[in-house]
Amino acid sequence: MVGGGSYPQPGEISLSHNGVLFLDELPEFKREVLEVMRQPLEDREVTISRAKFTVTYPSSFMLVASMNPSPGGYFNDPNAPVTSSPAEMQRYLSRVSGPLLDRIDIHIEVTPVPFEKLSDERRGESSILIRERVSKARHVQTKRFESNEKVHYNAQMTTKQIRTYCKLDGDCMSLLKTAMDQLNLSARAYDRILKVSRTIADLDASEQIESHHISEAIQYRSLDRDGWLG
Repeated sequence: MVGGGSYPQPGEISLSHNGVLFLDELPEFKREVLEVMRQPLEDREVTISRAKFTVTYPSSFMLVASMNPSPGGYFNDPNAPVTSSPAEMQRYLSRVSGPLLDRIDIHIEVTPVPFEKLSDERRGESSILIRERVSKARHVQTKRFESNEKVHYNAQMTTKQIRTYCKLDGDCMSLLKTAMDQLNLSARAYDRILKVSRTIADLDASEQIESHHISEAIQYRSLDRDGWLG
């Protein structure tokens, strides 16, 4: 648990009270443990089967995970004290299966922050303004799915609902097709890009998904790109 100034150690699990599961240093977990999460991430349910009975429990949560793509802890940093070859990094990353990564909506590569930015006194957007924008987007989604008891926000959309609420114009469809072909994305990634782009449009207070919403959503699939380790 995270609280009281304590933080999870590498390979530890942190589950907050609001249904957020945080896994630190994802490749350090045993692969069979990670693979168990594939069903709840996809179906938001956990099914336990025994010889005489099968029980299904609801399991709706937000998974947040962090990882170093390099076993040495540094990635593409020429000044790093410990470096790993692309082959070593690929072997390390392979501890996390492609099907599991495919079920994670957003992949973000975080680069080291240089001293100039750390010491910059200019303030970014305040948390209050960000919270207001997120609250407005969640309200839009609540209204969108108010007639459905099981769906309350975009991430929960079924394939049928994606086709209804994520309609694309010709430019958006062409952009997405190019990304699918060039990045070799899966059908599951296709649906997730549409869900994320719908959310980006909601944050932008846009009724329609536009090409820059699609572009931003595609950028959040970095681990899907063939050869991203170089």
